[in-house]
Amino acid sequence: MIWDFGGVLTTSPFEAFTRFETERGLPADIIRRTNAANHLENAWAKFERAEVDIETFDALFAAESLALGAEVRGRDVLPLLQGDLRPDMVEALKRIKAQFKTGCITNNLPANAIGSRSGRTLYVAEVMALFDHVIESAKIGLRKPDPRIYKLMVETLKVDPNNCVYLDDLGVNLKPARDMGMTTIKVVSADQAISELEAATGLVLR
Repeated sequence: MIWDFGGVLTTSPFEAFTRFETERGLPADIIRRTNAANHLENAWAKFERAEVDIETFDALFAAESLALGAEVRGRDVLPLLQGDLRPDMVEALKRIKAQFKTGCITNNLPANAIGSRSGRTLYVAEVMALFDHVIESAKIGLRKPDPRIYKLMVETLKVDPNNCVYLDDLGVNLKPARDMGMTTIKVVSADQAISELEAATGLVLR
């Protein structure tokens, strides 16, 4: 059982993006559109692979968003990423861990790119400790949807992709896993994801 982290075990940042855009009078979805444009080599991709520092990311993101209609500083977007942990998904993970190998593939940012919230960092670390193996994009210089990052996970866990389930909230990240033979679950809500996990595993997860 292989999991994404943000938007799966935590709430999606998309609602925070929308609030920010509304409060600043920005075009709708400017942040998501900037993230999606040239998504393999844009500022976001480079930062998640730790190829640029925060100052460079800030300037690159501003230029990319301006080209799409409105300047948004990269630094202003980073605090919006800290979603709240979903206790029901964490409980499902704990029950699954008792029966299956578990892994996490997360596109994340270099250490200290986002300030910590009181108590949250420790709780996140406790959740991460539930996995048999965690792959962080900023530590290895690869990010989803690069097929190599999924291959690295199955090799490390010593599992057959055809026997794996992969969860992510982004369709673009599910495709490489599906192409490898994994069963995929697109996480739209915690309730929906847990129902699909129960069907896939035969376990009671709530």
